Amino acid sequence: MQNLFDTSIFYLTPPKLIPIQPSNTQKDIDKWKESEMGIRNLSENIIVAELPSDGSERADELKNLNETISNNDQFDVIVDFSKVEIINSWNISNLLILRDMLEDAGRKLILCNISTITKCIFVVAGLNEIFVFVDDMSAALAAIADKDSPVTANSQ
Repeated sequence: MQNLFDTSIFYLTPPKLIPIQPSNTQKDIDKWKESEMGIRNLSENIIVAELPSDGSERADELKNLNETISNNDQFDVIVDFSKVEIINSWNISNLLILRDMLEDAGRKLILCNISTITKCIFVVAGLNEIFVFVDDMSAALAAIADKDSPVTANSQ
């Protein structure tokens, strides 16, 4: 039987450090945080959100994205799922809120690089008809550029 107090079974990992130098301005710090979060402006009217693989980080990312859009709804949004294997109901709820805000503003929400498992979750939940799904980032940009493309259409 192994001793519960045997320290050889514990693995310590170093804490994640934020590289903040005294010369950094708040704007630089905010820019760094945004790049870590995966939300970035692709152009003056397109935001790309690259969702992280970790579920709690993904929930924070979607919440931050919703806050960004609630403060300024003049963006089309591409959500990149390339790092996401599976989503949960909290993620779906945030996506529905985001979709409603964007639809009210006449803007588009495009979901790209979605895994088969995640796509199946949308289908089973009956949400595959209200979100726009495309294969990759170039298809997402094409869907946004297509002014005749409906705000909610299944293109995949």
